[in-house]
Amino acid sequence: MRAPLLTLAWKSLVNRSLSAGLTILAITLSVTLFLGVEKIRTGVRDSFNSTISDTDLIVGARGGALNLLLYSVFRLGDPTANMSWDSYLLIASAPDVDWAVPISLGDSHRGYRVVGTTPDYFRHYRYGRSRPLVLATGRTFQGRHEVVLGADVARRLNYGIGDRIALSHGIGDVSFAEHSGYEFAVVGILARTGTPVDRSLHVSLESIKAIHVGWDSGAPPRTGTANISAPLTPDSITAVLVGATSPIRVLSLQRQINTYGGEALSAVMPGVALSQLWEVIGAAETAFTAISCLVVVVGLSGILTALSSGLNERRREMAVLRAAGARPRDIFALLILEAASIAAAGAIIGILVTRIGFVAVSEIVRTRFGLELGGNTGLSELLLLVLVTLAGAALGAWPAWRAQRNALADGLSIRL
Repeated sequence: MRAPLLTLAWKSLVNRSLSAGLTILAITLSVTLFLGVEKIRTGVRDSFNSTISDTDLIVGARGGALNLLLYSVFRLGDPTANMSWDSYLLIASAPDVDWAVPISLGDSHRGYRVVGTTPDYFRHYRYGRSRPLVLATGRTFQGRHEVVLGADVARRLNYGIGDRIALSHGIGDVSFAEHSGYEFAVVGILARTGTPVDRSLHVSLESIKAIHVGWDSGAPPRTGTANISAPLTPDSITAVLVGATSPIRVLSLQRQINTYGGEALSAVMPGVALSQLWEVIGAAETAFTAISCLVVVVGLSGILTALSSGLNERRREMAVLRAAGARPRDIFALLILEAASIAAAGAIIGILVTRIGFVAVSEIVRTRFGLELGGNTGLSELLLLVLVTLAGAALGAWPAWRAQRNALADGLSIRL
C-alpha cells in the first residue's frame, strides 16, 4: 500500500495546490530566515576569530580593551589617543618581548584605511590558523613612496603594480584634505585573506610622518611651509602588536605594561577581548535565534491549520477510500505523508533559496563589511531538513487521527 499511498498523497496535494503552496511558502520563508540568521551569526564569529592569531598582546593608549581591539585589528571605530614612540621602543626592547610591530592609523584612500607600519608587519602578522600574509604579486615596501595594497583594495579600485595614488587625511569615505603633493607607487598586492587586511593600504611609518610634515592640529600646511627634510621618526603611533618570548610570560608582560608609570597604556590579549565582544552581543544572538526558531514553528503550524480546515471537505474522499478497502491506519498514514511532504518541500526550497541568496550577496558583504558568510554546512542543513520534516509529520498527527476516526457512514450520508 506504500506506493499507492505516495501516489495518493501527491495527487491530493496537487488537487489542493493553492493551500499546499501557501503552506510551503510559509515554511520556505521561515526556514530561509532561520538559516540566514545562523549563517550571519556563524559568519561574524568565524570572521572575527580568524582575523588575528599568534599575537599575544595589543598595546595602545589607555582605554577599553574592546575598543582597542576593534580599531587596531578590525579597522572599526577611532582610536581615543595615540601612544608615544618612546613607549614603543621601551616595549620592543623588553626581555619578554620576542617581536613588536607598530601601527599608525588615521589616513585613508577612497574609503579604505591606511596602515603605517614596518616590514616586520608582513613577517609576524598571522590570521586564521597561524597563516602568514602572502604577496599575490610584487614585494613589500622599502621606501617612503611605496604602498602595498590589500586584495580587495586592488580589485575594487582596479590598481596594479606601478600605479600611483595619493592618500587622504582622516578615515571617512569622503575627505576634504588630501595629501596630493605626496604620491605612492604600488609595489605589492597581498593575497586575499578574508580579513580587514584585504581592505587596507600599507605604507611605512616614515611615509606617514612625511605626509604630515607641516600639519598643525589636523590642518594642512600652507604652501611652502612643509619641510620634507625634517627628521621622520614618528612622535606617536596608534598601537603595537606584540609577540612574547613564551606564553607563560604573557600575563607578566601585560601587567608590566598596564602598570607602566611613564604613560597610560593598555595591553589586551586578543582572545580575551573577543570573548568580551561575544558577551556583549550574546544576548542579541540568543534573541535573534529564538525569534527565527519561533518563526519556523509558526510556519510549520500552517500545516496543522491547512489539514484541519480541509477535513470537512475531504470526508467523502476518506469515506470512498475506506469503501475501496483502505484501512484506518492507511488514512492516518496518508495525511501524515501529506504533512511531511509539505514540510520537506518547504525546507528544501528554503535551503536552496538561502544558498542562492548568500552566493549573490556574499561578495557585497565581504567587500563592505569584511565578513565571510560561511556557516551552515551540508550536514547541518540536512539535520534541519530532517527536523522540519519530522515536526511537520508530528503536526499532521492530529488531523490524521481525526480523519481516521470519521465513520464511513458519516462521509457517505446525504445531508439535507
